[in-house]
Amino acid sequence: MINNAFYRNTILAKKIQAIRGMNDILPEQSAIWQYLEGTVANLLKRYCYQEIRTPIVEQTALFKRSIGEVTDIVEKEMYTFEDRNGDSLTLRPEGTASCVRACEEHGLLYNQIQRLWYTGPMFRHERPQKGRYRQFHQIGVETFGMTGPDIDAELIILSARLWKELGIYDAVTLELNSLGSSQARAEYKEALVAFLAERKDQLDEDSQRRLDSNPMRILDSKDPNTQALLDGAPVFDDYIDQESKEHFEQLCAMLDAAGISYTLNPRLVRGLDYYCKTVFEWTTTELGAQGTVCAGGRYDGLVEQLGGRTTPAVGFAMGVERLILMLETLNVIPESVTNKPQIFIAAVGEGVASHGLLLGEVLREQTDLRVQMHCGGGSFKNQIKKADKSGADIALIMGENEAANSEVAVKFLREAREQETVSQSDIVAYLEKVLN
Repeated sequence: MINNAFYRNTILAKKIQAIRGMNDILPEQSAIWQYLEGTVANLLKRYCYQEIRTPIVEQTALFKRSIGEVTDIVEKEMYTFEDRNGDSLTLRPEGTASCVRACEEHGLLYNQIQRLWYTGPMFRHERPQKGRYRQFHQIGVETFGMTGPDIDAELIILSARLWKELGIYDAVTLELNSLGSSQARAEYKEALVAFLAERKDQLDEDSQRRLDSNPMRILDSKDPNTQALLDGAPVFDDYIDQESKEHFEQLCAMLDAAGISYTLNPRLVRGLDYYCKTVFEWTTTELGAQGTVCAGGRYDGLVEQLGGRTTPAVGFAMGVERLILMLETLNVIPESVTNKPQIFIAAVGEGVASHGLLLGEVLREQTDLRVQMHCGGGSFKNQIKKADKSGADIALIMGENEAANSEVAVKFLREAREQETVSQSDIVAYLEKVLN
């Protein structure tokens, strides 16, 4: 018979930790996340893109139909479960399919142009490593209703502007390719499979598996022997349709005119079944194996594939964790990006706490300063220690005498300056002067 008390105490004694690959974002990190997300949101607002928010759980069929049942994501990586009604549900592994589903469901696509963006967590059950997690965050940008290469160019130029504003433009490289029409892609896939089938024993293990399920992904293999073998494979440029070729040439001309450098990569195929025509990646050598920081392309057939009318579409997604890793690696995070207070208010003495609280509200109402109020009492020495530890530049000290005389003592924590006493009515102007 189980000793319930022993069992309960044993379970409670074991600390519960986060699931492997699903990480907490701690307070000292959140300021960097806010900076990145704020920079992206501001830029997209200037380009007149609107935010859309979708659930993190969708019907499993959505991803099987959009991503493809024989892709690694669907076969191996999705978090799929049955709910109490027996419905198969999946934590979203990417954002494009959810965005299309929401737009189609709410009538946002037919005969309309949409420029949309979203952000949030995605989920894939894969081996966690630096820059790749089981719960990861993406910022996605999707556009609908535009067929020309100009919208492809706008998205690439937009992303290039983001890299410049973040200070990482010199550390990323743009790779471009065209996958042509679905018919051209099918014809090329048939020729590629015929070539590789005769050399199957020379392929790496992953590529052998993909030969039957997703042969285009073999072009993107990281195995050097497979890459060497592909040097003799059919070239996709020989199969691409004329319309796609002209579309791609016009895109390249637009990027040239905008001064955007790029590398043509005929083996860039992207991992999802729904791409056609333009595909692109922004890559870096700063993050080791996890070199892709942003990727996307055109997916003109996806809306129809999910039950809607034929709708041209193009978009991209970027990994938030990888971008933050880039910012930290390149040391380009502005000094102003911090959650530390600028002002620390210490209230010392009987009945003085309320005066300190009111002073803090005055400062927050009349300035943009980050103000932290010490709560919980304590000695003057103890509160000043906490003020210093907080990282604040200045401690405002409210004692019984200061409260009685409507004054406040100003102690500089990062400069060798004498403590001063300032009238509470003048404190805002005083702080603006000394902090500028």
